[in-house]
Amino acid sequence: MGIKIKFTVDRDYDGKQVKEFLRRKCRVSATLLTQLKLVENGITNNGSHTRSVDFVKEGDEVVITLPDDRNEIIPVNLPIEILYEDEHVIVFNKAPFMAVHPVHGHIDDTLANAVAYYAQTKGEVWTFRAINRLDRDTSGVLLSAKNAYSAAMLPKSVKKKYIAVCEGNVEKGGTVDAPIRFKEGHTIQREVGEGGVRAVTHFKPIKWGNGHTLVEFELETGRTHQIRVHMSHLGHPLAGDDMYGGSLEFIERQALHCGEISFLHPITGERMRIVSPLPKEFEGILCD
Repeated sequence: MGIKIKFTVDRDYDGKQVKEFLRRKCRVSATLLTQLKLVENGITNNGSHTRSVDFVKEGDEVVITLPDDRNEIIPVNLPIEILYEDEHVIVFNKAPFMAVHPVHGHIDDTLANAVAYYAQTKGEVWTFRAINRLDRDTSGVLLSAKNAYSAAMLPKSVKKKYIAVCEGNVEKGGTVDAPIRFKEGHTIQREVGEGGVRAVTHFKPIKWGNGHTLVEFELETGRTHQIRVHMSHLGHPLAGDDMYGGSLEFIERQALHCGEISFLHPITGERMRIVSPLPKEFEGILCD
């Protein structure tokens, strides 16, 4: 039997249809609402089956039973670190050099493969639904939803902080508001330039050493390679980021880490804050 989620009807939805209450108040997606109609007792009101066109009154307890999930990823026993987990969400501390999803060249060595194996060992079946994206070489906090309802709710409230080691002395913080486009002749590499998509990065230096600066970032937009492109544009590429002018002398991957993620829990509404410690190799660059 699928996961059950309970909602209590408030005064604002007294006399409204079930579908209006679920779509507007509970933010159940149209797709999920359609799927619930195919689940036995997918929607109940005060313990009895109800239809989406039926009506609710204040104080009613409406329960949805999520459809059984499935996993289509190859389970592989790979090491993973879990920072937080409950029935609805799971948060990982992603290691560097691990892709998040299977792609060409990485079919069975990704975080998704490891998560599929982990769920299997618990006797559970749920789809890996990553909420935030991290490049293969970027480490840190990665939030995933365990069901479709949570996956729809989480992105609305997610806030992230990144940490990076940048080359040179970044003397003061600021904001980069500069469009990012594909570099001419490239399909992966980006650059700042006219005709690109607007990208806004807020940054603050927090530590200096050995010709490098530890910098904290918050993003207003989420463009591919945004931090890497913007810091290279400022003349302070990330250590190890040879694609954008960084040196491999001290580290063999871009020194970028998602250090913190916060979000409203999709069921309780509580503001959650999950932190990943600074990688030791970052400290090593500053103190080398």
